[in-house]
Amino acid sequence: MKQIFLIVLFMLTTSMSGQGFILQEKDKQAHFAAGIAAGALGYHWSYKKHGNKTRAQITAMAASISAGILKELYDNRTGGTVEGRDVLATSMGGAVFTVTIPLFQKKKK
Repeated sequence: MKQIFLIVLFMLTTSMSGQGFILQEKDKQAHFAAGIAAGALGYHWSYKKHGNKTRAQITAMAASISAGILKELYDNRTGGTVEGRDVLATSMGGAVFTVTIPLFQKKKK
């Protein structure tokens, strides 16, 4: 778990492909927030159904990555601009949520 947190921290604090801090752009901030929302929904659904934090974390990450990819597929179909950095920002939001929320969650007995 600590490794995931360190990777996310590294991603958030370093330059992405020499293009500057990814979350400085308003569009990427919206994608980050959408990743948090998708991750939260995925985590809540999975944890409620299975009661397993690890399974819920995997579901949360899959939900946020899927949301980012689906949004870019939608952009491609409607003539919008497809950007890999949008998927990255959405995934980062999901990763931040996935790592932090279990830290504050009570353990089931």
